[in-house]
Amino acid sequence: MKSKILGLTAGAALAVAAAVYSLSAGATLKPGDPAPEFTAQASLGGNVYDYSLADALKKGPVVLYFYPAAFTKGCTIEAHEFAEAVDQYKAQGATVIGVSHDNIDTLKKFSVSECRSKFPVAADEDSKIIRSYDASMPMKSTMANRVSYVIAPDGKIIYEYTSLSPDQHVANTLQALRDWNAKHKTQ
Repeated sequence: MKSKILGLTAGAALAVAAAVYSLSAGATLKPGDPAPEFTAQASLGGNVYDYSLADALKKGPVVLYFYPAAFTKGCTIEAHEFAEAVDQYKAQGATVIGVSHDNIDTLKKFSVSECRSKFPVAADEDSKIIRSYDASMPMKSTMANRVSYVIAPDGKIIYEYTSLSPDQHVANTLQALRDWNAKHKTQ
């Protein structure tokens, strides 16, 4: 009887956790939503500067991706994949920016080693940007979930993808850019 009760309790706890995760994972901004503007300290190749989403959008679409923490396994894999694809993003007229709750000193190192000095990463230590994009990690709201957005030059989100696996973020955002360019631009 005791093991039956423990099994039911554990099952109920898992169901609640899954529901909470599902709700937070589904709370991200959707295509058509306005992308919240932000300015943040960022590092590109170890050099710190003030990144402005509004300024970046003047040059073309922006791929904004959130990741939990610099130098962790999945975030390192994802940074390497974005770095390898930078020329493909440029061919689509887009730029890339990564955002995490890490401090700028950590990101100075991460921007060189893991991002290979190919794209900037921005510090969101107070998690304001993370919260404004509904990109918080379930059960740990100060950390970012792994969420990728494609934002059109008009400031509207045209694509959103959430998955803790780093595997499809680059492929999916590149495809979203190709689709958007096919409809909105002549290349």
